[in-house]
Amino acid sequence: MSDRLAARRLPTIKNLSTRARCTIGAAIVTPLLLIGVLGIAHPGAPPDSGLAGCTALSSTHHTTATGYPKIRAQFAGSRWPDLRTAGTAYADLATQLRTAPGTDGYQAVWFYQRLSAACARHQRPLNARA
Repeated sequence: MSDRLAARRLPTIKNLSTRARCTIGAAIVTPLLLIGVLGIAHPGAPPDSGLAGCTALSSTHHTTATGYPKIRAQFAGSRWPDLRTAGTAYADLATQLRTAPGTDGYQAVWFYQRLSAACARHQRPLNARA
């Protein structure tokens, strides 16, 4: 009886040929790699609107006060929380500063730095304006 069980037992890894080991390894690793790559890349996903906000603020032409509501909407629609938070806060502050006299400008610098760091994390650095 034990001879029949031994005959039905699958061979161990040590008894397999090198080619069989490579085939088994490839069969295990390939799906894992595909899951990893497809999990990172979103092939059919539309571009994030927050990235469009970063691009709008880093353009070479000056953003006018009337453009900030559109830019704020772009940041508000971002799927990334850091862009959404920093972008909407900066656009709100820029809108407030049009009518808020007596500020030293430091608050705007701090908000811009936070937004610049968030845009840079998503490969859309804000260009320094001269």
